[in-house]
Amino acid sequence: METADAASPLASRLSRSWVVIVGMGFVLAALLALPGRTATTKYVNDLFVFLDGAHRIVRGQVPNVDFHSSLGPLTFYIPAAGYGLSDNLGGAMPSGMAIVVLLLTAIAAEIVSGRMHKAFGLPLALFLLLIVAAPANPGERIGELTFAMFYNRIGWASLGFLLVMYLPRLPAAGSRKAVDAACASFLVLLMLYTKMTYGVVGLGFLLFMLFDRRQIGWVRLALGMIAFSVIAIEIVWRGGFNYLADLGLSAKNSGGVLTLTALGHLVRNNLADLLVYLTVVLIVLNLTASYRHLLFVAFCGTTGILLIGQNFQTVGILTLGASAAIITESLFRAKPLSRFRKARFALPLLVGFLLLPATVGNAASFAIHAYYAAGARGKAIPLPAFSEIRLVEMWSAGQYEYFEEYNRTLVDASTILSQLMSGDERVAVLDFVNPFSAGLGLTPPAGDSVWYHWGRTLGPYDHLAAEEMFADVDLILDPKWPIEIWTGNGLRDLYAHYIARHYALVRETADWRIYRRKASRAGAACFFTSAAIRPMSISTSAQA
Repeated sequence: METADAASPLASRLSRSWVVIVGMGFVLAALLALPGRTATTKYVNDLFVFLDGAHRIVRGQVPNVDFHSSLGPLTFYIPAAGYGLSDNLGGAMPSGMAIVVLLLTAIAAEIVSGRMHKAFGLPLALFLLLIVAAPANPGERIGELTFAMFYNRIGWASLGFLLVMYLPRLPAAGSRKAVDAACASFLVLLMLYTKMTYGVVGLGFLLFMLFDRRQIGWVRLALGMIAFSVIAIEIVWRGGFNYLADLGLSAKNSGGVLTLTALGHLVRNNLADLLVYLTVVLIVLNLTASYRHLLFVAFCGTTGILLIGQNFQTVGILTLGASAAIITESLFRAKPLSRFRKARFALPLLVGFLLLPATVGNAASFAIHAYYAAGARGKAIPLPAFSEIRLVEMWSAGQYEYFEEYNRTLVDASTILSQLMSGDERVAVLDFVNPFSAGLGLTPPAGDSVWYHWGRTLGPYDHLAAEEMFADVDLILDPKWPIEIWTGNGLRDLYAHYIARHYALVRETADWRIYRRKASRAGAACFFTSAAIRPMSISTSAQA
């Protein structure tokens, strides 16, 4: 345990940790934002989802009120803020994530430096900050650059920082209940309004912490802050119930309990990390038996597996490294190091095994992105507003050619639209995403969704009603080579009858069929004005 004589040196070390964490965060944020460009090698269609949402917000739309999404509103407000900061859609995602990095840096500087010695705290802070900063998905190869599914990376990092609060503050850090409560509530709210599942786990952790008498003060205050914030946000946003309805629609199409087969695949893919984590847990519990530690590691392991089970990724249970560092810090704080013998050397090595590979991989991907973005390397996306998004050829076989071909079809469609459009007409696309509203600076339709994914956000029995989805749409683009074949075919089949009744084919090329609304938009616009603000309509038949 720390003694009174050690308080002053400890306070000095805490101050140095704070400075190092802040310095790391500012460097990462600067390297993200300053180039003002995006470099990407894959999942370009996912990137367009977020940029479409940002464009809609800039044009005055509100998530889950004017357009549907099973993702939280911050998933679109973050790139919208980046758009405002960088003044171009190419810089929207890097600048938006730079803002998130700075906010999490402030949280990390407060809770990590106040609760962990620098030997464990600084590597953990760097590990978590790089998860957010690096445009790369956990478990994928170095150089596979993408801002796709960035909400998962925010969730993992926010949850990791929240788990640090399992540790009481170090003696030199003093008691700061209001600050702790503010940090915890911010992290949970960030998760709730980015991707709900992480926020639910965060709330579960706070409920678990209610049984820690040493910290119950800030936990109760944090729960009160969260409740008050949710009410205040709903008063301003008025999209909370629609958000839950959109989540419900997604759950009907993609939800379900993790099967034993799927669980087996996850365990196999993450076996090395799970074995190392189990070794750390057994060593710590052997040296300091604690039911609280046992419940904590069980919570971290179980929720980590559940979270990765509902993600697109299959490798990288990122709560393991964070919780291993936390319980090791707790052990080293509880007893003199001399009593640990070989364990005092083995535990840091095992924790390093869990933290180092992801840290190095994310640092490499981050550096590669900075290099390509700063030098404007790669091929620009061929829509005017996307000119600062660069498609880069790396080591992913077939990815570059695949998206080059997709870009060629975008050129074809934009040329046709320039010939067909007269006035302020709204465009919809029967595909995974509509890149044209944002890419061409068009007024976006209202009442539709920013993301269609067959078997995830829609399916043959549960989907948006055609009367709502197309209420504000003048032109429909039907791709012959959709970026996501199952989604393109599914949308065409679902809405074929409605399109045949209300739209006429006006142009066909090798890549597209373009339909224009037969009747005046006035009637549809009147319908939509009354329908947009009420909970979404869902068709439960195979035909809309």
